[in-house]
Amino acid sequence: MIRFECDYLEGAHPLILKRMEETNFEQTAGYGEDAFCASAKEKIRKLCGGIDVEVHFLVGGTQTNFTVISAALRPHQGVLAAVTGHINVHETGAVEAVGHKVLALPSEDGKIRASQVRMAYEAHWNDKDHEHMVQPGMVYISHPTENGTLYGKEELQALHEVCQELSLPLFLDGARMGYGLMSEAGTLTLKDIAKFTDVFYIGGTKVGALFGEAVVIANPLLRKDFRYFIKQNGGMLAKGRLLGIQFDTLFTDGLYFEIAKQADALAMRLKDAFVKKGYRLRYDSYTNQQFPILPNDHMEKLKEKYSFAFWEEVDASHSAVRFCTSWATKEAAVDELIRDIEAL
Repeated sequence: MIRFECDYLEGAHPLILKRMEETNFEQTAGYGEDAFCASAKEKIRKLCGGIDVEVHFLVGGTQTNFTVISAALRPHQGVLAAVTGHINVHETGAVEAVGHKVLALPSEDGKIRASQVRMAYEAHWNDKDHEHMVQPGMVYISHPTENGTLYGKEELQALHEVCQELSLPLFLDGARMGYGLMSEAGTLTLKDIAKFTDVFYIGGTKVGALFGEAVVIANPLLRKDFRYFIKQNGGMLAKGRLLGIQFDTLFTDGLYFEIAKQADALAMRLKDAFVKKGYRLRYDSYTNQQFPILPNDHMEKLKEKYSFAFWEEVDASHSAVRFCTSWATKEAAVDELIRDIEAL
């Protein structure tokens, strides 16, 4: 079976494993207070343009999302997100489990717009019974989105401006950030994201690390007691060095960006093959996630040899599915899949 169902099927980049082995018997302080974490944090700060940001390492994406959100919100507040957003559909109610409602906004492409945020905010405060309702207290987006689409610089800046005006922290989920930053259609840089969000995270789990996410907090108001929240939510790894080593390696000599670009290039080859075959695309993604609409009999045929994710039923005879490439996807596997697509 050749697997394309997600982008965290393999272990870690060999350079990370090599660095871990080389440093295995070094003694360091725990809980992220080691030299490896300090070095990784400094590299991330430089990539953010040298602005004043605070960096923390957590072990996984879901945990990062609910920790950041619970740290930013008061008990009566919820977080605005696309109805298709990861926290709304693929985290088993983790945000709700820590006491905060996800306030879902309509979205066809996975993105939300500044105008939607303003409308939702004003609808709440213009309702005479607003104190009986969950108050919008934060905005969540992801880049890329759950549907592989990308925010442009102007879109992110517009969201930032309305969030600033309405005093709503803007949180960007970057679990797949590398694939967004290196997309041929991307216009955002890490400096832009640091400038136009209050808090975001750089995903390691899906972009070359064994595990781990790097939370970057630009807004000083969100930094207070954040390590307490990490600890309380089970995200403070005693052997924090393991996170520091991974991110320090990923951000040495551009490795993070190199491996993400490679995955995107392979995904674009798949996209071209789907389009050439005559398949429609559920979303026009220029990232490592591709969403062709397949005749059901073609889908079943491909299942004999490949694993991929079912996305949604389009009609009685067609289904949208997702194929993911990753930092570790082999070109030979993509070549083989393309040949089998052409043969259908």
